[in-house]
Amino acid sequence: MTVLLRAPELSKILTVIDTVGTRRPVAVHGLAPGLVVEDRSGWVPATLFADGSALAALVGAARGRWGAGPSAAAALAWKSYAYWVTLPAVLGYATGAVPDMSAGNVLVRLHGAAPFLEVGLRTPRVLDTGELRRTLLDAHLAPVLDGLHERTRLGRRTLLGSLASAVAYGLTRNADALPGPVGPTAATLLAELGVADLVEITPDLGVQRKTCCLAFTLPEPKICSGCCVPDLPQHDVVD
Repeated sequence: MTVLLRAPELSKILTVIDTVGTRRPVAVHGLAPGLVVEDRSGWVPATLFADGSALAALVGAARGRWGAGPSAAAALAWKSYAYWVTLPAVLGYATGAVPDMSAGNVLVRLHGAAPFLEVGLRTPRVLDTGELRRTLLDAHLAPVLDGLHERTRLGRRTLLGSLASAVAYGLTRNADALPGPVGPTAATLLAELGVADLVEITPDLGVQRKTCCLAFTLPEPKICSGCCVPDLPQHDVVD
């Protein structure tokens, strides 16, 4: 029997993840159990996505998963990637202990089916909340975004909109497991990451995107809740 080792450094965020997972398992199924990956077989270092060498596999998996064209596949792959990489960071920020989500400390496992991908950590390193932008964005997500932009010519605003959505949904969907109101936390994080103008959070914690993830271009058009494209069946394509 495999024994899951839980890092004490991550106790605050793991408590939140456990609470969310008990109530809504699908809300955390893109995170490795315990966050730290012990057996790394089948996992890809996030540095390979950041340097571009694994982006073809990422986009190819999205094409297979959703039957999407090249641009939509890249947009949906990025949306899922950004969401699951961002989720531990924003939950950690809300609890005062941000895990190191830099590319050098993150591992990714592509599933193709739901969850589309899974994210875990090499080490349970916890940082000051002021380190979130440097580790999450500058040292990880920004290079992945740049690589997808160069590969597909997707607009940066479109891609950054999914980062804004990841922050907003990561907090609002899990508000019942977090301390204090999440609205001010979301506003602070969105501003710190430079994407505050790309999403709106309503007083009842609804999320309204200002950009589209292109899911409406799928063979069976779909939109996510809060999408800027109206009148199509809603479906969460982050999985």
